Amino acid sequence: MADPELDFHTGESGASTTFPMQCSALRKNGHVVLRGRPCKIVEMSTSKTGKHGHAKVNMVGIDIFTNKKYEDMCPSTHNMDVPSIKRTDYQLVNINESYMALMADNGDVREDLRVPENEVGKEIETKFEAGDDFMVTVLSAMGEECAVGTKVLNSSK
Repeated sequence: MADPELDFHTGESGASTTFPMQCSALRKNGHVVLRGRPCKIVEMSTSKTGKHGHAKVNMVGIDIFTNKKYEDMCPSTHNMDVPSIKRTDYQLVNINESYMALMADNGDVREDLRVPENEVGKEIETKFEAGDDFMVTVLSAMGEECAVGTKVLNSSK
């Protein structure tokens, strides 16, 4: 009889959402997981090695989805998680009940992403109502996705 705990099926590709990196190898404007959230590092400072051990790295990061500020301290020789971040550009086709219809380069359309409730969301709605053709940049990391910017569509007219 099969052990129910060993019988697991997932729909994921098996790629991890994060990977480890030594704290001393992290850099400003890079990314790191702080308090379980994917963040962009905006400030870093390293304290000297003390009497009892390792140099410490102080980090300040801004959450890439919510723009919340997080701070953390880690010994420079320890590993921290770095989020695997994917950036994709889609053409905006439509907005229906605050969900965007986005078309990928290969013609696939997805309609599962909400217009964000921030400045980027206002910009998307304003451009859409004006009838502009533009691309929406979507970041995905650690199982979350969010529209983070817009780009003018390169037209070959």
